[in-house]
Amino acid sequence: MKKMLVTVFCAIVLTCGMPLSTVAANSQPFKDVSPKQPYAKAVNDLAARTIIGGYPDGTFKPGNPITRGQAASIIAKMLKLDTTNVKNPGFTDVSTKNGHYQAIAALAEANIIGGYEDGRYGPNDPVKRGQFASIIVKAFDLPRYYFYDTENPFKDVVEYQSHGTNVLILYRLGITSGTSPDRFSINAQITRSQAAVLLTKTEKSKPVMVTVRADELGFDRISVRSESGGIYQDLDNKNELFQSIYTYGKNPSTDGRVQLIPLKEGRGTLALGGWIDSKEVVKKYYVQVKKVNGELQLTLEETNQYLSTAAIFDMATGEKIQRVRLSTVDGTLVNDDARFGTYQYPTRKYIGIDKPGDYIATVRFTNGKDVRFAIEAKVPKDGSFYYDTQVLQEQPSLIYDVATSYDGYYTYDEQAAKNIGKHTILTENAEDIAIVQREPGTGRFHITAKSVGTIDIAFENDIYWMLGQPGDAVSGIDTGMTIHVKEMYGIVNVSVLPIFNINPDM
Repeated sequence: MKKMLVTVFCAIVLTCGMPLSTVAANSQPFKDVSPKQPYAKAVNDLAARTIIGGYPDGTFKPGNPITRGQAASIIAKMLKLDTTNVKNPGFTDVSTKNGHYQAIAALAEANIIGGYEDGRYGPNDPVKRGQFASIIVKAFDLPRYYFYDTENPFKDVVEYQSHGTNVLILYRLGITSGTSPDRFSINAQITRSQAAVLLTKTEKSKPVMVTVRADELGFDRISVRSESGGIYQDLDNKNELFQSIYTYGKNPSTDGRVQLIPLKEGRGTLALGGWIDSKEVVKKYYVQVKKVNGELQLTLEETNQYLSTAAIFDMATGEKIQRVRLSTVDGTLVNDDARFGTYQYPTRKYIGIDKPGDYIATVRFTNGKDVRFAIEAKVPKDGSFYYDTQVLQEQPSLIYDVATSYDGYYTYDEQAAKNIGKHTILTENAEDIAIVQREPGTGRFHITAKSVGTIDIAFENDIYWMLGQPGDAVSGIDTGMTIHVKEMYGIVNVSVLPIFNINPDM
């Protein structure tokens, strides 16, 4: 009798993950699934495709919990995995005679499912809602959005909770919602009808994307390189054309992947960094996003080209460029009207550099003033799209006012800034580097360069300051200033930076 009960039980379990012979022919195959039920369409769809089946009595039992074994069989069929040549995952409670063995083995080999710490898989254990979310994300290789990429409506879903991030991935894609507006019930059992709805929604909701694996590129590891310097690329919106997400499997060294999700039509760039035998390398791609049959499609074209690069410099607010004349350092004219523009911030400007080399740029401002800049553009050692640039503005002399240097700070000691007391030049032979003169009774210094070097100056009175809003600020104490004199291709520049100590308690 006991043997007979086991046989009947196995038959029932098998049927739950396998088709009935009448399913495909009957549009309403289960007598307990009314066409008026919200899950009927999903259940009938999967049944018609012979992905799910019912029980021997012709029912589907939509309210029953789905087991881990049933889930494995259903998902293996949906993914069309090869379940004939599988490696035994070694779960202590899943024998080769188990009706779900081949599906479980196939999913385990694909790193979609795993077992418990004690070596069991628990094929007859009910699947919890959080567990099923993680299974779906892995099985359908959904975008691995980070936890804080999505506004979280659920009080019972937190970042470091098992399955929490995957729950929000399904929520973001519109695949699932909670059991109430503010609860997901992550540990509640998922029913067979709920599972059917989630699976069919996932098929329809998975965004089109391209996945690049580390091993496909011959890399030991892979990462998305942050590319700066592009004239046509605002760093704050560099992924506007497509979104890139890094994800990894059990072994980040071999399972690292980058998911690329197209967002709108256009052409962009992508630089992927990696390691080959402990040597860092970069592969560059043009990214093309086009609509094909109404759906965005993303393609990659590898390239070794370099792109026009922004040589960036800062100017005072309100100064507008009229024209830029670009020459090589030996005086050969490159462009009498070179490209220029604003880069990210109103005071940050750029000059377009199309080829590596050493340049002198003469910038004419609308007020009639000319300012020269030395520019060095080198082919990057890391293989990125943009040249490595250095820019030095011609400024052989400077008036530096300690008090006004704190304009824009949240707060500072105004009294100390206006009265720094005596100043002491700490650098020997400072007079060989620059002439430093101070207006009596003020913190205004007149500095004229003589040769390359640095001069450290200490103030009698320290100046306390805070930069940023309270709660998210940095504070410190300035004890003096450093004068830097630099030279590049005959262009001389004087600049001043404070000597400071950061408050470690902030």
